[in-house]
Amino acid sequence: MTQDELKALVGQAALAYVVPGSIVGVGTGSTVNCFIDALATMKDQIRGAVSSSVKSTERMQALGIPVFDANTIESIPVYIDGADEIDHSGCMIKGGGAALTREKIVADLAERFVCIADESKLVPVMGRFPLPVEVIPMAAAQVARRFAASYRGTATVREGVVTDNGNLILDVRGLQITDPLAMETEVNQWPGVVTVGIFGRHKAQVCLLGTSQGVKTLGF
Repeated sequence: MTQDELKALVGQAALAYVVPGSIVGVGTGSTVNCFIDALATMKDQIRGAVSSSVKSTERMQALGIPVFDANTIESIPVYIDGADEIDHSGCMIKGGGAALTREKIVADLAERFVCIADESKLVPVMGRFPLPVEVIPMAAAQVARRFAASYRGTATVREGVVTDNGNLILDVRGLQITDPLAMETEVNQWPGVVTVGIFGRHKAQVCLLGTSQGVKTLGF
């Protein structure tokens, strides 16, 4: 199977985790786009969605799925999103699509995080994929220096990208993230960091992994 076929497979499989009559948390990215397309086939069975990005919102609205402002929602049963990397404990690197802050906000509303990904995203130790960090523009150079000093990571500004929140993305290379929760906690305290793209506190409870043998379900 091609990577696109695997994405379509897990996007379809994620429908089993959607609670009828509820509001669904929806993430961002190419795999999530497959889920959005699948979700449109049962849009009359849900109240609508909370979205983590402008792009996902526009895609859902075009398909007739109502999208609610996160500020009007107290909780949702499930958040469905992809990952750039996921380890064997359910911790993830996210932010390849520059929506990491809003993704964390929606994940925080959810009782359950279901990750949808192809098998190439499952790794023993995270860090091969550059770690995205959303930063206030005036802090970019200082945060980059902190990564070099604290983790020997090389941080560069992602060219031509401004987040939906008006900030910059640093991509940090050369990391081995052996303690995701500790690193997430520390980096989030650095002045100027809006969100680091480690999802340790908001890790996945379930991962639907697209493999050549079909969808494999991992529980954490």
